[in-house]
Amino acid sequence: MNTQEIIAITIVLAAIFAYINHRFIKWPPTIGIMALSLISSILLVSLGSSSSLLSEKAISLATSLDFQDVLMNFMLSFLLFAGAIHIDASKLRAERLPVLVLATIGILISTFVVGILVYFLFGWFNMPIPLIYCLLFGALISPTDPIAVLGILKKANIPASLELKISGESLFNDGVAVVVFVSLAEIARSTTGDFSVISIGKLFLIEALGGLFFGLLLGYIGYLALRSIDDYKVEVLITLAIVTGGYFLAGRLHVSGPLAMVIAGIFTGNKSKRDGMSDLTRDYLGKFWEMIDEILNAVLFLFIGVEMLIIKVESTVFWIGVISIGIVLLARWISVIIPVSLMRFKVKFEKHAVTIMTWGGLRGGISVALALSLSPAMYREQFVLITYIIVVFSILIQGLSIGKLAKRLGF
Repeated sequence: MNTQEIIAITIVLAAIFAYINHRFIKWPPTIGIMALSLISSILLVSLGSSSSLLSEKAISLATSLDFQDVLMNFMLSFLLFAGAIHIDASKLRAERLPVLVLATIGILISTFVVGILVYFLFGWFNMPIPLIYCLLFGALISPTDPIAVLGILKKANIPASLELKISGESLFNDGVAVVVFVSLAEIARSTTGDFSVISIGKLFLIEALGGLFFGLLLGYIGYLALRSIDDYKVEVLITLAIVTGGYFLAGRLHVSGPLAMVIAGIFTGNKSKRDGMSDLTRDYLGKFWEMIDEILNAVLFLFIGVEMLIIKVESTVFWIGVISIGIVLLARWISVIIPVSLMRFKVKFEKHAVTIMTWGGLRGGISVALALSLSPAMYREQFVLITYIIVVFSILIQGLSIGKLAKRLGF
């Protein structure tokens, strides 16, 4: 299947599912589109030879898509920038301590809790997997997905300050998790198998801090360019250049592209919008990136559903995946309650904040993409299925119930 066919089929399917969801189902777009895509994939798998031509075309689409490459090297930069551009920097600054702690210490706690428990879980099923690979899984499943979180929180009636904590954490923790994942992957590939704190810390500082500083530089350069002209078409094009060129350069400089996009987006959405744009440009820019966000969200969650066509389901691994849902939720609760308990003396947390932050910590496309990036020697087949089970549960069950949970808790 060539590129033109892939793009055409993807856009048409995304539009159809988005229409059906908006017209009849009325779920949040991310959930509705993924659910319809998932149901369609399961039906096609069930139909098998009775609808061979349709099944073959669908499977051809799924196998032609390099989900990991498309998301991590293209879509993620746009989605993070589009999400960050709407964040109010002054409000985020007020929540900077919980966001920073949850996005760093929280990710590390979750990575090790998930990794160690999954290690024992595989052993219990007589399928021993080395600890380093279980920690890799812990790193890829720990980040709360900003695309899923931002889309679904809009529909949940929770306090703005709590929503900002969750959305701010989700924007930063995926970049941190990617750095941890890359560090562990390099250690797993090494002949010594040494995974010392020093080696992880060194790579973390280079990638994470480098990404933050590079994002600030991108944002400031963009601000200077935007301030010097008044033409909304050119200014929108400049923001596109920040995203595409900036993400490309981040990869070449070996700094975190996701963190750079978040910082550049926050800078552009605040400093550049406030001091470097006319009212007309602000209006067009906001609508443009909102449209990009909605379109790519639709395509992303369509892709997640389509992946069901080619994921190999093995019964033992399936049940390990089901049990791992509880492990990931437990790890999320531990990674939230420990930092929150330590920060309560300095930061005000809303009542039931731990419960909402635990259940609202949705997993999404980033976890699937990182799982797909594993090599076969890293137990890719097993971890892809487990990741997929957790992501589907997270988006469909947690995503659909977070609003009801908030209401029941009195928000």
